[in-house]
Formats: sequence, C-alpha cells, structure tokens
Amino acid sequence: MYRIHEIKLGLEEDKKTIPEKIKKKLGIQSEISDYKIVKESIDARDKGDIKYIYTVDFETDAAGLELPKAPDMSYQYPISGTKKLEERPIVAGFGPCGMFAALLLSEMGYAPIVLERGKRISERIEDVERFWRDGILNEESNVQFGEGGAGTFSDGKLTTGIKDKRIRKVLEELVCAGANEEISYKQKPHIGTDVLRDIVKNIREKIIANGGEILFDTRLDGIKLDGDRLVSVIVSSTSSNDFNEYNFYNKNSDDNVENFNRVLREIKTENLVLAIGHSARDTIRVLNKAGILMSQKQFSVGVRIEHTQELINVSQYGKNANKNLPPAEYKLVHRLDDGRGVYTFCMCPGGEVIVASSQAEGVVTNGMSNSARSGKYANSAVLVDVRTSDFESSDPLSGLIFQEKYEKLAYENANQKYEAPQTTWKEFETNAKDALPVINSLPSFVAEGIKMAMPHFARKLRNFDAPDAKIYAIESRSSSPVRIDRDENFECNITGIYPGGEGAGYAGGIMSASVDGIKIAEEIIKKFEKFSAK
Repeated sequence: MYRIHEIKLGLEEDKKTIPEKIKKKLGIQSEISDYKIVKESIDARDKGDIKYIYTVDFETDAAGLELPKAPDMSYQYPISGTKKLEERPIVAGFGPCGMFAALLLSEMGYAPIVLERGKRISERIEDVERFWRDGILNEESNVQFGEGGAGTFSDGKLTTGIKDKRIRKVLEELVCAGANEEISYKQKPHIGTDVLRDIVKNIREKIIANGGEILFDTRLDGIKLDGDRLVSVIVSSTSSNDFNEYNFYNKNSDDNVENFNRVLREIKTENLVLAIGHSARDTIRVLNKAGILMSQKQFSVGVRIEHTQELINVSQYGKNANKNLPPAEYKLVHRLDDGRGVYTFCMCPGGEVIVASSQAEGVVTNGMSNSARSGKYANSAVLVDVRTSDFESSDPLSGLIFQEKYEKLAYENANQKYEAPQTTWKEFETNAKDALPVINSLPSFVAEGIKMAMPHFARKLRNFDAPDAKIYAIESRSSSPVRIDRDENFECNITGIYPGGEGAGYAGGIMSASVDGIKIAEEIIKKFEKFSAK
C-alpha cells in the first residue's frame, strides 16, 4: 500500500472522487483498488477558495511509482516481564489515563482493580443534571469525578501536541467503543459529550470482560508502605457492597482519614497507577502527607468567552461560512510585555458554558459540546499564565491553594450560588459595575492580561472583541498546579506508585492522558508476569 499527500477537494466535491484525484495527480490509468483516508484537514487561508486536503493510503497495480509505502501503524504490545506479580495492580481514577492503563493491563492478563470515587455514567449524569438544575453539589459525583473523568462533560477533543505511536491505539479503541471512524483521520478530531457517555461505558465493559474489576464510589484515602515500597492502599466507600473480598481496615488516630460514614477497606497491592485527575485535591493532600514527592507547576487561569457560532464561522470562512464546512474553530495566542502568555484553550464550537464545580463553595467554568456541535454559541477559555512566583509560598501545594482561593471568590461573587459570574466584553473592558463580580473573581494580573491581549486577538479573528461577547468566571482547571515527581520508569519516590495523566502534571487533554496511561501500563507489564489468582 502506498501513501500520497495533498489530495485536494473543493467544498462541493464528494470524497468518492478521491481515487480519480489520485490517478490524475500520479498520471496513471490503473485503477485504485483500495484506499483509506489517513488525514483530513481544511485549508482556509484563501477564504474564496477553501479546500479539503487529504493524505491517503491506497493500492494499485501501476508499475514504477516513486511513492513511500504506507507505514505500519499497528500497536505493538509489550512483552511481559519475569518478576512474579503477588497482587493485582490497582488503578486509581477512571478518566482517560486510568481507563487506558486499565484497558491495556486487562488485555494483557493483569486483572487490574480500578478505583473510581465517582459513579457509573448513568448515575453520574443524574447527579450533574441535578447540580445544574437545583444547585445541589455531590462532591464525589460531578462534572470532574465519575466514570470517564472530566473529559466526559466536555467537547471530547482529541487534538494533542504530542507525537506518539500509541495515539493510533487510543483512536482505534475509541472507534471500537462507538466513536465515528472519522476521528482516526480528521486533523482536529472530537467526539462530543453525548457520544462519550456511551464510549466510556463500553470501554468499562471491555475491561471487565478481560478480567478487570471496577469499583465505583470508591475513593483512594491512603497508602501503606514497607520502607519506601508500596504494600497496600486504603480505600473508602459509602457502601460495603463491593468490598466483600477485601480486608476491613481498622482506622486509628494516626491515619487522619475523614470518615463521613464511609466504609474503609485495605487492599494489598505492589503496583498503583495514580490517575486521579487534576481536581482530586483531597487525594493530593493525602499523598503529599504520606511522603510522595511533589513540586509546584505553572498553570493558567482566566475566563470563558462566548460568541455566536455564526460570528466565528464568518470570521474564519468568509463567504463560504454556510457551505459544506464544519463549525469553525480558532486558537489564539499573545505574549504580553512581561512575558506572560495569554491564549485561548479548549474551544467548543456549537457548545455551551457549564459550571464544573467539584468542591463545596467554589465555582469553576468549562465548555461542553455534543458531537454535532449544532448549538447556537461557541465558547473558549481565555487564559493567562500563572507562574510559581505568583504563589504565596514554596509549599508544593501552593498552586492548589491559589486555585481554591479564586474559585471561592467566584462563588461569593455569584451570591453564594453555583452559578458563573458573567458580564459582557464591553463591561469587562471598561470596569463597569456589572463586570465587577467577574473581575473580582480573578487575580488582577489575569484580568489586566486579558484586556491587553484582546485587541491582538481581534486582529487575528475579526469581531472576537464584539462588545456583547459574554465573559464568565472562573476558568481555573485547565491543568494541574502540582507535578508528582517520577523517574524515567514512571515511578515516584515510592516503589510501585506510578503517577500519570493530568492530575500528576504529565498530560493536557484526553489524548495525552490516555497515552500516558498506556505508557505506565507498559512499564508494569515489562516488569511483571501476568497475574495468576491464588
């Protein structure tokens, strides 16, 4: 099979014409017997002549073609190690990192146990909808916690800046679980929250069918060590139904685990994948106190901005805005005079701004889209770099405390309701009275940074500074403010503990977190034999 680049189609041309386009470009008469789209992108630099651009793998019996052969993109499974695995590996967290770590471990016969503090997707949806409707927050089951992690209530973007062969494995598994095959070749693939909800359930069922086990409503509350080696984890649940085979744990005064009528259990293990996500602040505090080394990490804080999708389409596509094109996207970056970056992040075409709180008396915003991206509005985070020098101390958890401070301010500025303070760009720019609830929910350098960057954004994307564009506070969970230290084998300073994904500071989205989970699973597999029940 050969690979060819730069096959161009006009907006009115059908993909079925791709074989003829290949023949014409190569100047051959032989038939294209088979073809597969590898990549699809849109070239909108000339708004009067927008094109779809394709990379295609194909077969033909034409002789003498000087084209590269299509590379083998199949995932190569690791070879199992020889060290005996005494206990089943445990994966803490069932977001993208934990999900793909557990999937690979289960495929390879390691029978992982997954701990997910939140609920199954069907119950989680009910909790989230109750929160949005009635303002009743379940701190264990919400937009951040539960089956699928924070990405389940998002746009489901699969774009990533990393280059890794494991990306293909992730995409193939998502398609197998119900995603549209187009995600395997679109330049900016996405799934949508509506489709993701079925996908995470299907991956869960695959893990279980492969011998894995998933304990919902089960939170990692502590670890037990023998020197610098992991020997067991302490977990809790509001129900004992899932704990019949595990040892009861007698809590003593030294453990400092808040019970809140939760049933505590101890599970023996020598391998723990920490895939807890960027919002599990209580777990981070427990692990920090237990002696796991962590360091401060730069992150970003800002607002959500919302325009009509039509405005974005016209700005990006011009007169072709209503033709055969997807809802337009954008990505904007500006560097301030003091070196801070201001940039748009997690843009949601045809989506909505949501409140994504997971901690009592705190307000967080995010964006969410369905797979069709058919909503009237487009939104994106507008973020400003927060440096470690902005923190109030050298404590590794100072960034976490920084986040909490401004999320609580947003809650107070929303009249102590789980609603995002909002205003318009015109009011925000001029410090109007109605904008103060938003402005006062932000660090002053963030509010000023956004104001300084906006004219530069508007020069790149026409009407981005529309006076009636809505501004919502506060976007504070773009990435983790903490990095859990790990070595080249993905282990932290405690032997057997593998920090990964967004919560550990090693990923920035669904794809990079999923790949990180696969890498960690590979390290465990390469070290140990498959698990054999005693």
